[in-house]
Amino acid sequence: MTATVHHRETEIQGQRVFYREAGDPARPTIVLLHGFPSSSAMFRGLIPLLADEFHLVAPDHVGFGGSAMPPVGEFEYSFDKLTEITSELLDALGLDRFAIYVQDYGAPIGFRIASRHPERITAIISQNGNAYQEGFTPFWDVLFAHAEDRAANEPAMREMLELDATRWQYTHGVPADRLDRISPDTWVLDQAYLDRPGNKEIQLQLFWDYQFNVESYPAFQEYFRTHRPPALIAWGEHDEIFGPDGARAFARDLPDAEIHLLDAGHFALETHGPEIAALIRDFLGRSLS
Repeated sequence: MTATVHHRETEIQGQRVFYREAGDPARPTIVLLHGFPSSSAMFRGLIPLLADEFHLVAPDHVGFGGSAMPPVGEFEYSFDKLTEITSELLDALGLDRFAIYVQDYGAPIGFRIASRHPERITAIISQNGNAYQEGFTPFWDVLFAHAEDRAANEPAMREMLELDATRWQYTHGVPADRLDRISPDTWVLDQAYLDRPGNKEIQLQLFWDYQFNVESYPAFQEYFRTHRPPALIAWGEHDEIFGPDGARAFARDLPDAEIHLLDAGHFALETHGPEIAALIRDFLGRSLS
């Protein structure tokens, strides 16, 4: 039977927050946290593959997708603030215990929630969601330069907000025989959101704020070591944004982590959605029993 996916919104801290929801709320919940430059649309294929067995909630971060997009001067665009919004959304939905699926930007948000409220986390699924210095590749050189000198490096950062860069995020590292699995709708939709008036200023602010995620890595790692949450690391091995050493590094603090390096790039769900869904079913079936 095809799962029904509901497209909903609510107000958190005066901001509209859009989210997708499917599955029976009485079943184990997975909170799906998207990355840049996407939205909860990145989970459009995964949600129906899991909704018969799990309850799934996938919000759009403020500034992304269908959620509110207040101007930079009217909202604090930081990963701490996005974490606050997400936490309050989960409270509003009555979600006391849940697994988190994190990718890219979703990782520092999800790991903040987990490290601050470890009692609420049943498991972690990281799909190219970084928490270690080893995960950074040369891709990050310009972003860290931007953190040091915004004005001098802003032109280079703005290039990352244009269509060629958005398309590249989906296609780099993808085997030639799987490129035709990626719908052009992915980067066209993401670019349409990026091209909204004021959105690129939002993204530049979050690029700058990313440096504080790195400062939080020791706290994330301490959470891993102390609480040992069940962890599934399903990582696109050819990702040129967060490299495979970032996946392997989880084993240092989570020796029981199940690490799978997939023949994929940054947006592994686009080419390996059924494989990742099967890994999740098997992993959570054992971890939550």
